[in-house]
Amino acid sequence: MTAVTDVDVADPTLHRDGALPPVWRWMRRHDPVRWTVRPNQDSYWSVTTHAEAVRVLRDSRTFSSERGIRLGADPVAAAAASRRMLIVTDPPRHADLRRIIASAFTARTVRRLEQNMRETVTASLDHAFERGAGDFVEVAGRLPVSVICDLLGVPREDWDFLLDRTTVAFGAVDEHGSPTAEAVEAHADILLYHLELARQRRRDPREDVVTALVQGEVDGRPLTDEEILLNCDGLISGGNETTRHAAVGGLLALAADPGQWRALRANPDLLPTAVDEILRWTTPGAHTLRTAVGDTELAGRAIKAGQQVVVWGGSVNRDEAVFDQPDEFRLDRKPNRHLAFGHGAHYCLGSALATSELRVLFGELARRVAGIEVAGPVERVRSNHINGFDRAVVKLHPVTAGGGRHG
Repeated sequence: MTAVTDVDVADPTLHRDGALPPVWRWMRRHDPVRWTVRPNQDSYWSVTTHAEAVRVLRDSRTFSSERGIRLGADPVAAAAASRRMLIVTDPPRHADLRRIIASAFTARTVRRLEQNMRETVTASLDHAFERGAGDFVEVAGRLPVSVICDLLGVPREDWDFLLDRTTVAFGAVDEHGSPTAEAVEAHADILLYHLELARQRRRDPREDVVTALVQGEVDGRPLTDEEILLNCDGLISGGNETTRHAAVGGLLALAADPGQWRALRANPDLLPTAVDEILRWTTPGAHTLRTAVGDTELAGRAIKAGQQVVVWGGSVNRDEAVFDQPDEFRLDRKPNRHLAFGHGAHYCLGSALATSELRVLFGELARRVAGIEVAGPVERVRSNHINGFDRAVVKLHPVTAGGGRHG
């Protein structure tokens, strides 16, 4: 094996192949903030412990999001989105953009979304039972796309289109971890779609996020088309990726541990802690990047202005200093201070929605599924940005009328 000190933890192949857990353990103990020089690519600091991750994510004045939030991103695109898109905007402007988007989360909207969640999960499970063994990535993908599209105001007939475009836009990377030509094209499709939707909402306002963005103001002026499109893009990507990959990873973890599955089925009160553990265990966001605004220090390391600092979620959510027996999947884990939704000003705006989606999904699975069988290939995404799955063939065995297993 290559010496740990020589491993480039940004290599997307290592993430796909599950090769990094022993590297993370070594780094947390011996080199929790480590400098990596990448030939012909940006060099970066790796943050692998929970305490240092919290400091980086909380301190926007020192560690800025405005130069991009992921390794390998196009610097021109990152500059174009800076201070226009919520996730690449620092406080105080960040709070103004966040307030506009949050204004769409009315009580009536939330009730509608919750009803949508239950209808979508019911239909998805019905289809899965009828089909038999099938790709659970497809099943899991329908829930978040229905919710975020409903929230944005996307007509139901276009939901499948945006699910496909989002999957390609945020899952396809080249050998360096950068978006492929197909991903760039998918991004363009998403932006063009939302440009037309924004034009419609100017003529016909509704109770949705696109209307909130069209009508919103920052610094006394309306948002530009570019600002509206960028924030729609960020919302639909974040809203889809986290829930979908957490759902698949959580189901596979339960399939591998039938005892945990039986416990959840027997005790629905476990759902809240179970969802937190699924989020910790899967950590769909593989990394979050920040850029040092000035010279600073982190865990004894001298960070220079302009250097990139990367928080690796898969490591910080397995930090032994915070999580008891972190490599065990325990549905009753409490407390659970995972950072799957980030921390500080950029704590995920849709965290409550994502949590609700996972509770509805796993609640219905526990009620209607007696057993989970991995019935075919499981293929992970080759990405250092997303911890997730391209494919996961499973068979869900339904509960029979007498409460047992069928099929």
